[in-house]
Amino acid sequence: MLLIPAIDIKDGKCVRLRQGDLTSNISVFNEDSVEQARQWVEMGAERIHIVDLDGARTGKPVNLPIIRKISEEFGDDVEIEVGGGMRTLERVEKTLDAGVDFVVIGTAAVKAPGFLHDVCSQYGGSVIVGLDAKDGIVMTDGWTKSSGRTAIDLAKKFQDYGVDAILYTDISRDGMLTGCNVEATADLARAIDIPVIASGGIRDLDDIRKLLDVEYDGVTMAVLGRSLYEHTLDFKEALELVKNHKQNWSF
Repeated sequence: MLLIPAIDIKDGKCVRLRQGDLTSNISVFNEDSVEQARQWVEMGAERIHIVDLDGARTGKPVNLPIIRKISEEFGDDVEIEVGGGMRTLERVEKTLDAGVDFVVIGTAAVKAPGFLHDVCSQYGGSVIVGLDAKDGIVMTDGWTKSSGRTAIDLAKKFQDYGVDAILYTDISRDGMLTGCNVEATADLARAIDIPVIASGGIRDLDDIRKLLDVEYDGVTMAVLGRSLYEHTLDFKEALELVKNHKQNWSF
């Protein structure tokens, strides 16, 4: 399993939100997002998940210069995936041109599947779809509107477009440190043929153990956010747990 530290960028700073709320409960964990990336790379990260929160709000690549700097400094050592405001082909192109390996498309994928199809046609191998769900139903527009579609239905549709992976977030748990919704994540993974990235609520090593139990169902990656920044989960310990699990399974 690939463990992916998250860096959410707002006004150039590394922050964390609770349930995606950009209006309150914003915690600043590092004034320098590039330095934060350096810390994760030095601790052994193989991929970093970046969200341009300002870009998600405005639809413009507000923090792209910072993302480009992270890519220039660490792109040889880690993969980089970026989400937030990926609503046009131009935005996707500019982000990938900045040295990013994957773009994460959320609301635009659900509301404009033709756009997603075009992105996959042009940039196949670099596209992840983020599905944010409440009680299994995918939400859009900053989690304020219901799509009326289940995550499984949409994931099945999008995998046929050539999407590389599905990033699945249980909205009710995101940033709350209440534990990952492993059951729903595994159900999604078993229903499709592409990898699923778990996200939302991961708190400690017990959550990592639960995810490892469903890794071979297709939950092959996990994004780690508040748990790392509030030290309920030690990244090096988590990496060691994954390493030992892999070694034990190989026997």
